[in-house]
Amino acid sequence: MNISLVMIVKNAERSLKRCLQSAAPLVDQMIVADTGSTDRTREIAAEAGARVLSFQWRDDFSAARNFALNHSDADWNLILDSDEYLRSPSRKKLEQSVRRLSGLYGTRWMGAILRYDTFPGTDGNEVSISPIPRFLPAGVRYSGIIHEQPHTDFPCYQIPLEADHDGYLFENKGARNLAYLYKAVEQEPEDSYYRFQLAATLRNLGKLPEALEQFRAFYGSCPGASGYRTEGILLYLYTLMDIGSLSCLTEARGIIDKEQARLSGRADYWFVCGLFYMKLVLADTASYIGFLPEIEASYLTCLQIGEHPEQGGVIGTGSFKAAYNLACWYEVSGQREKAADYYRLAAKHGYQPALKRLAGMDRSQP
Repeated sequence: MNISLVMIVKNAERSLKRCLQSAAPLVDQMIVADTGSTDRTREIAAEAGARVLSFQWRDDFSAARNFALNHSDADWNLILDSDEYLRSPSRKKLEQSVRRLSGLYGTRWMGAILRYDTFPGTDGNEVSISPIPRFLPAGVRYSGIIHEQPHTDFPCYQIPLEADHDGYLFENKGARNLAYLYKAVEQEPEDSYYRFQLAATLRNLGKLPEALEQFRAFYGSCPGASGYRTEGILLYLYTLMDIGSLSCLTEARGIIDKEQARLSGRADYWFVCGLFYMKLVLADTASYIGFLPEIEASYLTCLQIGEHPEQGGVIGTGSFKAAYNLACWYEVSGQREKAADYYRLAAKHGYQPALKRLAGMDRSQP
């Protein structure tokens, strides 16, 4: 079994060495296509033992990916970005997994890695998890000028690879990506994946009304089995809640009701529900006071479901974040003992807001 690491890079001197070092134990060769670096990226790649290629950038990420893939003759290609770092990779475990899946599906499948994305949050850094197809059989290529995806209908299965991604902490590529995404949507207006990515990018840039328009278009056209559908729906709901008008909350309520049967096994869905019912009651207490019990029920369901990294989502919605929000709800409703119990549950995970609230409750004791 021959495995190549295949990458495209530009001005990646901050992270590239660590990325290559993390992948080297897994692969037989490393192919790095540089798209116009002006720093030490090329030198770092060569020093790490990679084969360094030059690609003339032409506003098309798939073209760059495919150029690099065309220089690999391996059985399998591992795709990483320069700000991704594999966690404790084991060639033996990887080969065992590949042989098992190949025995079932031949080479007509892709492997998904679990990527842990660290990003700035309101209470410090947060982490979300995404299963993404990054282990490709020979011959599979990419399509899409931005947020490119493997151009195949092969199924994707989990393999024993995890990676940390820290790029969101150091640069915001949203403004750069926006022009590409508008172009992609213009070229393929029926493509719900581009609509989703455009909506998410606009949301991250704080352009909520524009994001909402794109989320509505995404939701109206996205196939039910699409891997990105759940994330898109959750971001759609967060956008409606962030705008916060009664009409947006009414729209969100309709989506929550419509999607409950499909998403009821996911903690991140119920976490959004807890936030939504709180906002709904606060927006018009007289009309929606009957939804108060739904706040508690939503967060309790989060905790009952627990954490499932393989599903993706933000870490904590099935544990410490849900426990903390539930504790806040108990505290404001005068149930101090219950509040303290759930603050302690969140604090066991080292969640700083919970530790602060526990300290505050201790000081307020008579």
